[in-house]
Amino acid sequence: MTAPLHPDTVAVRGGRADLEGMGVHALPIDLSTTNPLPDIERGGESYEAMATGGRPPADGSMVYARLWNPTVARFEDALAELEHAEAAVAFSSGMAAMTAVILAHTSAVGRRHVVAVRPLYGGTDHLLGSGLLGAETTYCQPDEVASRIRPDTGVVVVETPANPTLELADIRAIVAQAGSVPVVVDNTFATPVLQNPIDLGATMSLHSATKYLGGHGDVIAGVVACSESTAEALRRVRAVTGGLLHPLGAYLLHRGLTTLPVRVRQQQENARRIVQWLIDRPEVAEVFYPGLDGDPRGILGRQMRGTGAMIAMRMRGGYTAAATVTGATALFTHAVSLGGVDSLIQHPAALTHRPVPPEARPAADVLRLSIGLENVDDLIADLARAFADLGGADAPASERAAMSEAG
Repeated sequence: MTAPLHPDTVAVRGGRADLEGMGVHALPIDLSTTNPLPDIERGGESYEAMATGGRPPADGSMVYARLWNPTVARFEDALAELEHAEAAVAFSSGMAAMTAVILAHTSAVGRRHVVAVRPLYGGTDHLLGSGLLGAETTYCQPDEVASRIRPDTGVVVVETPANPTLELADIRAIVAQAGSVPVVVDNTFATPVLQNPIDLGATMSLHSATKYLGGHGDVIAGVVACSESTAEALRRVRAVTGGLLHPLGAYLLHRGLTTLPVRVRQQQENARRIVQWLIDRPEVAEVFYPGLDGDPRGILGRQMRGTGAMIAMRMRGGYTAAATVTGATALFTHAVSLGGVDSLIQHPAALTHRPVPPEARPAADVLRLSIGLENVDDLIADLARAFADLGGADAPASERAAMSEAG
């Protein structure tokens, strides 16, 4: 029996099994919107197979790009292998992916209730709370899932590490509480490099592929890794709603996967250095980063292989200080999104979590950092210059106390 490949190898080689037979080395892009039909019968059978969530028959046709595209399928195969899943289904955005998950597990099966563990990405929280998908949502904390499950619960939604303050949820414990109810884990912050929710019992591992999987800020997409039976349900929703990822986006994502492990590891190392610098800064009231609390529940060591490259921090001086810092950085671009090769800074309460109800919204003094691949000393210097704009607080507390006594 052949030993399983290392994830680094899978990232480079996954989803390329058919290239040698095609006589090509680089990933091809199939931009066809329609495809020739062998005959009426086989064409009709192909259409029905894919419109109901299946794959194109071997002797049939791909028919139409809303139903199937080979460039998209190669990326799906690669991501599924990285996530240790049977299949994956790609969508035109992360929110399209989450929408398909909710529809496939509520409307399609007549179970109109969702249990959602907070905190969540603001867009997901808003989608679930809006009622737009015809589902009723009960929000809870990780240890409350079992008590919130109802006979009509269709799915449990959890994000770990959570956006924006990086709380960790025990995936195995939530799956156990959910019982027979499917669990979808938003794995965007961790990526398959650091965490595999399917191995921990989750039904689905969802990504805003726009972020780390793409890695370069030039493609919007979503993807769900899951079993083949779940993939069929998701593909059916995708075919009906038209949420297929464009082939060019799939190509960029597939190419992005090849460097995902090395990017994540270096970004994580940069983040660790920055966290150690931040925790001693007088301008920062609190730093949010996995493991800073010593991991008393053992979640980090049990389900993750690293701490990641996202940081949140609470600024002394409240909203005014947070706004000042976002406007003063030069290397940290003030922008939403995350996971790219360049570093970003943003204010969640005013932006990504603005639609979230006040009781669940991040505090006004919280900033979120997405750490990129720049030189870490340059990034620290950039933050130091931004902190200096807060009014002479650039020196450590001990130095400022000495200056005060001297003055």
